[in-house]
Amino acid sequence: MRTVKGRTDRVVVVGAGLGGLACALHLAGSGRQVTVLEREPVPGGRAGRLSVDGYEFDTGPTVLTMPDLIAEALGAVGEELTDWLDLSPLDPAYRAYYPDGSTLDVITDTTRMAAEIARVCGPREADGYLRFVDYARNLWQWERADFIERNLDAPTDLLTGNLLKLFANGAFRRLQTKINQFFRDPRTQRIFSFQAMYAGLSPHDALAIYTVIAYLDSVAGVSFPRGGIHAVSRGMAGAAEKHGVQFRYGTTVTRVETANGRATGVITADGDFVPADTVVLNPDLPVAYEDLLPPSRQRKLTYSPSCVVLHIGSTQGYGKIAHHNIHFGRSWKGTFDEVIRRGELMTDPSLLVTNPSRTDPSVAPAGKHTYYVLAPVPNLERAPFDWTGDLTQRYAEQLVGTLEERGYVGFGDGIEVMEAVTPADWAAQGMAAGTPFAAAHSLFQTGPFRPSNLHRKLDNVVFVGSGTQPGVGVPMVLISGKLAAARITGATA
Repeated sequence: MRTVKGRTDRVVVVGAGLGGLACALHLAGSGRQVTVLEREPVPGGRAGRLSVDGYEFDTGPTVLTMPDLIAEALGAVGEELTDWLDLSPLDPAYRAYYPDGSTLDVITDTTRMAAEIARVCGPREADGYLRFVDYARNLWQWERADFIERNLDAPTDLLTGNLLKLFANGAFRRLQTKINQFFRDPRTQRIFSFQAMYAGLSPHDALAIYTVIAYLDSVAGVSFPRGGIHAVSRGMAGAAEKHGVQFRYGTTVTRVETANGRATGVITADGDFVPADTVVLNPDLPVAYEDLLPPSRQRKLTYSPSCVVLHIGSTQGYGKIAHHNIHFGRSWKGTFDEVIRRGELMTDPSLLVTNPSRTDPSVAPAGKHTYYVLAPVPNLERAPFDWTGDLTQRYAEQLVGTLEERGYVGFGDGIEVMEAVTPADWAAQGMAAGTPFAAAHSLFQTGPFRPSNLHRKLDNVVFVGSGTQPGVGVPMVLISGKLAAARITGATA
C-alpha cells in the first residue's frame, strides 16, 4: 500500500463531512495533531442541517445503514457509540408502494420478511428471497475486506481468492439479470435492485457486485438517529474535539500551498496560512483538484444522476406511511433510460419520501410533520436544465401533485414550508456535475479504477469522501475516512 512519505505529525483536514470526521477520529486515535477547517458554521458537509420556522431537515442522506462503522470511528479514540448517538432501528426499513395499489414492507428480520413477501407475492417468491439473502450476505463478506475496506493501488490488488468466488457466483453479471434469478415478481425485483441508482447506474447496467447495497439497505437494517443524520456529524465532531482535534468553523480554504513537490499547508480566505505535514481534502474530489490544488491534467469521469429534493414542513400527517417510503411508477427500465441515457425528467416518477417526524417529533413543531421528497433527475453534464428559472417551481408542484395522486390526500394544502434543492444548488455547494452522488460506479470507475485517495504527485495530499475509494453512500464515505487515515499512518485499514 502506498503511504504518505515523510513526517505526518500535523494533519489539516479540509472539510468536516462524514469522511473528514471519520478520518480525523482515526488520526487522533493514532496520536496525530489534527486540525479540521470547515467553511460552514457546523460539521456535516452534505449531512448538514436546514432549520426553517421550527422545522428541522437533514440536507443530505436520510438513510443510515451500518452504524458499526460510526462505532468503529468513535472507538478509535476510545468512545462508545451510545454515548454520542441515540439510534432507533426502523421497522420497516422501507415501505414500498406499487402502481397496482399493493404495498410491501421491507423488514430486516428475514423470517418476518419472508412471511411478508409470501403474503404479497406468494411462497415461491419468499423462497427466492431467502436464497437471495444467503447470496447477498456472501457477496458482502467476500467484497468487504478485500475490495471495500482496503486501499487499492493497482488492478493487480484485486487478485485474491475472493475475486474467484465473486466470478464463480456471477457477481460480474448484470445486477437485474442476477436479481431475476431469485425473484420473478416485478415488485420484489424492483425493491431489491432500485439501489443501483445510488451507484449512478440502471440495474440493467450495474454489475451484480452492487447487490451488497440492497443487502445493507434491506437485510442488514436501517437506523435513525434522534436529531436526524446530522446528529451523526455532531456526535463524531464532538468526540473528535474531546480528544484534541481542533475545529475551525466558518473557515474557507482557498488553496493548498506547495513547495518542492509537497503540500506545506493551506491558505484560508482570510489569508491565514495553516501549516501541515499532511493535508486531507474532503471537498468533492474533482472540485478539490480544480479549485485547491496546482493545475494538473484530470481524467474525464462519468457522473451519477442528480436529484431534486423537497424539504417540506406540513400540517398534514399520514398514518399509513412508514419512516421511509418508496413510490414506484409504472415504468421501470424506461425511467432509468429517461434520467441516465436520455437526460430527461421522469414522466412516471419513482420517488423516495422520508417522514422523519413520525420517528422523532422534535424535528417539527408540535402536531406537525417534516417530509423529504427525493426525485432522481439528470446531472448538469447530461442535461444542463436551467434550474434557476421557473423550472424548479413547476417541477416541485408536479412532484406534489404526483404524491397527491398516489394517496397523500391534501398534501399540497398542508404545506407551510417548502425548500427545493436542485442540481444547480448541488453545483453551487461544490459538487461536480451538480450531483451529490459523485462519479458513477461503472466498472472502470470502481475499486482501483476509481480516482485514488492519494495524490499522484503530491504524496502528502490525501482525499476522502464519495468521489474516491470505495465510493458513494454513508457506509462507503465512513470507510473512506478510515482508508485515508491508513494512507497517513501506514496502518492496515
